[in-house]
Amino acid sequence: MEWKISDGLTPYPEALAFMEARADAIARSEADECIWLLEHPPLYTAGTSAKAEDLRDPDRFPVYATRRGGQYTYHGPGQRVVYVMLDLNRHGKDVRRFVQELEGWVIDTLGQFGLTGHIREGRVGVWIERPDRPRTVTGKTAEDKIAAIGIRLRKWVSFHGISINVEPDLSHFDGIVPCGITEFGVTSLVDMGLPVNMDDLDVALRQTFDERFGRSDQM
Repeated sequence: MEWKISDGLTPYPEALAFMEARADAIARSEADECIWLLEHPPLYTAGTSAKAEDLRDPDRFPVYATRRGGQYTYHGPGQRVVYVMLDLNRHGKDVRRFVQELEGWVIDTLGQFGLTGHIREGRVGVWIERPDRPRTVTGKTAEDKIAAIGIRLRKWVSFHGISINVEPDLSHFDGIVPCGITEFGVTSLVDMGLPVNMDDLDVALRQTFDERFGRSDQM
């Protein structure tokens, strides 16, 4: 199991090419599974369920169509992107359970910083309740999205993965309807008042991954 951490900003096409090649190599038993931690320059990606009208500002940043699940999302500096290249032939060929485990991994990681993450039916990603804010227009407790999840499988090997907001410019989410949801907002660890940096998050991700999936050096 390889943990790959990239400094600086990794261009999206470079990341996609690496993931596709690595996933194919894993499927052929020619490479180890891999968790890749990185940041992208500002960009939008469109998943397989993306709707054209949800791209509010198409000229703001490059837009990449991708065959991962989900709708539009933003990536940029201050956001930890976690690309997950795992062989589900080894982890159980159950896509729904795998996504639930990824969601649980994010929730476990947020718990390391005293935050309680939630999964909501019909809303992809991990959410933080904001009872300090006014209720939504439908009377629900205000919530903000702190992490997005979207994966793709090829020959039962996963790629794409998770993004967690550490300290991105949250105004850049205004250029899209994040995951097609207008009723709720977007937040980050720093926006929640937590002095967390990428290194802190990476340590927590590694620890909670091992606790949930088993020690990574034995996978």
